[in-house]
Amino acid sequence: MTTSHAAACSHPSPYHPSPYHPPDQPGATLLGDGRAVFDVFAPTADRVEVVLDERVVALDRDPHGVHRGTVEDVAAGSRYRYRLHREGHDPVDRADPASRWQPDGVHGPSAVDDPAGFVWNDAGFAAPPLHQQVLYELHVGTFSSQGTFDGVIAQFDHLVELGVTTLELLPVWQFPGGRNWGYDGVLPSAVQDTYGGPDGLRRLVDAAHTRGLAVILDVVYNHIGPEGNHLAEFGPYFTDHYETPWGPGLNTDGPGSDAVRRWVVANAVGWVRDFHLDGFRLDAVHGIVDQSAVHLLEQLTTAVHDEGERLGRAVHVIAESDLSDPRLVRSVERGGYGLDAQWSDEFHHGVHVALTGERDGYYADFTGLGDLARLLRDRYAYAGRYAPARQRTIGRPARDLPYDRFVVCVQNHDQVGNRMLGERLSALTDLEGVKLAAAALLSSPFVPLLFMGEEYAEPAPFFYFVSHTDPDLVAGVRAGRRAEFADFAWRGEPPDPQDEGTFAASRLDLTRAGGGQHAIVFELYRTLIALRRHLDLITDPAAPDVDAQLVAGREALVLRRERGDQAVVTVLNADQQPAEVRVAAAPGPWQVMLDTSEPRFAGPGGRRGPDVDPDGTLTLTLPPRAAVLLHRKAPA
Repeated sequence: MTTSHAAACSHPSPYHPSPYHPPDQPGATLLGDGRAVFDVFAPTADRVEVVLDERVVALDRDPHGVHRGTVEDVAAGSRYRYRLHREGHDPVDRADPASRWQPDGVHGPSAVDDPAGFVWNDAGFAAPPLHQQVLYELHVGTFSSQGTFDGVIAQFDHLVELGVTTLELLPVWQFPGGRNWGYDGVLPSAVQDTYGGPDGLRRLVDAAHTRGLAVILDVVYNHIGPEGNHLAEFGPYFTDHYETPWGPGLNTDGPGSDAVRRWVVANAVGWVRDFHLDGFRLDAVHGIVDQSAVHLLEQLTTAVHDEGERLGRAVHVIAESDLSDPRLVRSVERGGYGLDAQWSDEFHHGVHVALTGERDGYYADFTGLGDLARLLRDRYAYAGRYAPARQRTIGRPARDLPYDRFVVCVQNHDQVGNRMLGERLSALTDLEGVKLAAAALLSSPFVPLLFMGEEYAEPAPFFYFVSHTDPDLVAGVRAGRRAEFADFAWRGEPPDPQDEGTFAASRLDLTRAGGGQHAIVFELYRTLIALRRHLDLITDPAAPDVDAQLVAGREALVLRRERGDQAVVTVLNADQQPAEVRVAAAPGPWQVMLDTSEPRFAGPGGRRGPDVDPDGTLTLTLPPRAAVLLHRKAPA
């Protein structure tokens, strides 16, 4: 039995660009009385039916191509497909574009999810403000031997001891097979079945919140993966006006785009509402082309913030972009999109060049620690400068924006996994270099992000891996990986992404954190995170800007930040020679809070000073590849 669904429309976003507000949300939604609403945008189809076990139920079509109906006798877990009837084509059965559960994978039927059936224990949890967060990026499939959400939960003691505040999960959208980074996701609202499905993710978020950890999710709105992608059979989900490096772009501003935007925005809101997520990392938003007066990013962020406000908690939206454009994080009132923060890979590139000397590919645009000085001044290393590797001018300064609008790292899934051999930084530099990178990251005023295993110098690589079933697609992936490395001086053949051994070789072993040099690196990270929390001047978004000065003749950088009677000075020496540093600073008392060359961190020692001259000048000499953090608080 089916009836037209005419529920009242929820309060629209004040920045919704369209008068078209279909009720409720796409997908299958239980009403709590044995009925469910089915809602799918399929203007290409003349008729759509829901196939439920032995039943076939017709849906009503509205003028915009949304097919909708309320169906009796539907329970949580009920399997269903949509049967599409198109003139000139045989009927086909397809998974729901807004499916929230694919128990049998992308090629199987969808299943009805019941968010109300999960019992939460996280009442009262609130994520900290961004300037107090330390993000920890992890891939569910390789973070534990189980490769599941429950496997991640089993490692929470390690993460709590480390001191991170927020887990950032690589995408968990349903993808083909069981091995994938997640950026080939096909059904954006369905939680990967091999990880544990929707209730597995709820268990992870609930357990994280009870341990004081926030959870944000990496989401991919710039493209949809190829295998199992049948969206074009439903309607204009894609456009032929814009092409991304990963395939056709979503239809954000063409005919039918209102419903596509609704599909995307409802996806984001659903993660907050049904999974209690604390925010998002939006993948490569420079691949989202939208000529609308209200950009999709603004619409999505507004809706997510509204949902968080309705639920009484903050939800943060962070974007990855390589455009160095402050419009992303400026407020809507100032002509921006209103996102909370953006990734800045430029920090990584500067540190990487300083420690490894690599200058090919995109590293040709970077010089070392001097890039960090530019970041601290302009918020972007390329803020209106010509970039030789890109052969054009990039970005604009954004000195008015606080540092907590930018997320930085010295390793992440892209910068490790997109190397041909997946080497982590610990394979490219020595122990002193690893420690220096950690000090640079965690003493900066930006929001720091760690990549899983970085905190103890995990030796295993992180490769690119897939588990496609289409041989032609597998061949294309292999060829594409080889082509990606053409601009770099790397030699040899990349590991086969389809080989299960490539995936297995990328799995972490967190027990390593308890012994040898791994334990020393872990203790350094733990100490730095605790210092960051203790010395709030490092992260205070209202404090004056950091004064950053390069040491003449050395690959060394002095960072100084002052507020009232307090000052923090960090000295980074990435050079292979000792560096003598003189800092104009007020008289002491100065306290050395951390020195990476200390014996407790397996360092060589050799620091001299700090000595304070009568005029307040601070003098110290650092050994090669060392970092020192000093703090001054004038007596009351």
